Amino acid sequence: MIRLAGVEKAVPTRPAPTFLLRRIELAIDAGEFVTVMGPSGAGKTTLLNILGMLDGDFTGEYWFDGTAVHALSAKERAVLARTTVGVVFQQYHLLDELTVAENLALPLEYRHVPKAERAALVGDALDRFQLVGKKDLYPRQLSGGQQQLVAVARAVIASPRLLLADEPTGNLHSAQGREIMELFRRLNGEGITIVQVTHSEENARCGNRTIHLKDGWLTPG
Repeated sequence: MIRLAGVEKAVPTRPAPTFLLRRIELAIDAGEFVTVMGPSGAGKTTLLNILGMLDGDFTGEYWFDGTAVHALSAKERAVLARTTVGVVFQQYHLLDELTVAENLALPLEYRHVPKAERAALVGDALDRFQLVGKKDLYPRQLSGGQQQLVAVARAVIASPRLLLADEPTGNLHSAQGREIMELFRRLNGEGITIVQVTHSEENARCGNRTIHLKDGWLTPG
């Protein structure tokens, strides 16, 4: 599903560029649940941004289901990302002025899903994630765990093939974190490929493979 070949990312600094990723060779099969671990500054979020097609400023090759992502324009890359990738962030990134239901509808609006179908999909998501009673609330009226649950529901409402999660339990207490990770396991069991960045060994055990980054290099576990 995913193949990175010789991927490097650098930022301009003096006297020489600073590399955030170095010669990354990585293959991820459809249906895997992969964890990325490493110290702060290792390049984990940078790798996630490239996988999520949020960052096209890299060298090397990125193949997604046979599509050469590295050869796409920014517009083409954005279209591919919208139709194939869901992202969950540590900070939730819900829109404060929108209700739970309206936040869930956003990815569908971006994909120009017709209004009636959009309403049906939002209704299904509210039911599936047990959010029906929260649909008219605003993010500030929810607990951290509930906000992250909405963020996960929003990330998967458009049936992405790939779900990316950057420290998804970092702002949650342990019980909430376990609930989110159990949800990820269920989503992976339904066929969604997941790549998560985490510092938590417990979270890492929810996946089927762990890769390690250090100073931008993939290293043995």
